[in-house]
Amino acid sequence: QVQLVESGGGLVQAGGSLRLSCAVSGSVTIVNTMGWYRQAPGKQRELVAVVSRSGEANYAESVKGRFTISRDNAMKTVDLQINTLAPEDTAVYYCTSDIRAGNSVSWTRFWGQGTQVTVSS
Repeated sequence: QVQLVESGGGLVQAGGSLRLSCAVSGSVTIVNTMGWYRQAPGKQRELVAVVSRSGEANYAESVKGRFTISRDNAMKTVDLQINTLAPEDTAVYYCTSDIRAGNSVSWTRFWGQGTQVTVSS
């Protein structure tokens, strides 16, 4: 069984910073793309940032220059450094990864349980 566990969310004032972390555990053969999505109240889940196994990162336009995604392939972790937080960044942030698990030859997208980020003005 594969698990993704996020940590690092919380309440922060506008202009502040947070670092979210996500660790993959379980019967994992290969971890491919890793990323972060977020879902604000009443809105659809949206892509925030993704990073390939080789380290190539892509960001949503709304977070470019403020968010930085990074990963550690050996530790099977992915982090999201969030700077200059704004109230509109308030959301539940979800970690996700495309993984080959166990003896499977296909890729499966796994999700974490989410971590709340709340930005006060």
